[in-house]
Amino acid sequence: MSLDNAVWLLTGLAAVVVLLTRMRLASEQSQAGHALVPKSVVNAHTLVGVVALAVWIAYLSSPGGALGAVALVVWWIEVLIGILILARWMSGSGKHATATTGDSWGEGPALSILGHVGMLLGISFFTWVVLADKLG
Repeated sequence: MSLDNAVWLLTGLAAVVVLLTRMRLASEQSQAGHALVPKSVVNAHTLVGVVALAVWIAYLSSPGGALGAVALVVWWIEVLIGILILARWMSGSGKHATATTGDSWGEGPALSILGHVGMLLGISFFTWVVLADKLG
């Protein structure tokens, strides 16, 4: 698999993470976890994710220039919002911590951890690709 194909594949997976996070947290009544994620944070996550995808795809279509750096800044903001959502969603382990509630997406936070840690690793890879000027 070429590096360009790997980047496009990871771009598609990033889009899936943004979409699934939106779907999972769209309704405050059906959210899993121990604390509700406010609608404004979910909307910010979605908006920044869509902007990141748009700028990133524009960069991939014609690599070079400052567009890659702009895309990386937006991607890192998206990752930060996602990790903060994940941290708020997961329950604490103290004796006074509230219990985590489940939802129809599976038991516990495994899917969210997989998506957001994967996103962190993927954006780290994107950063290397842009900074090392590896796209053809």
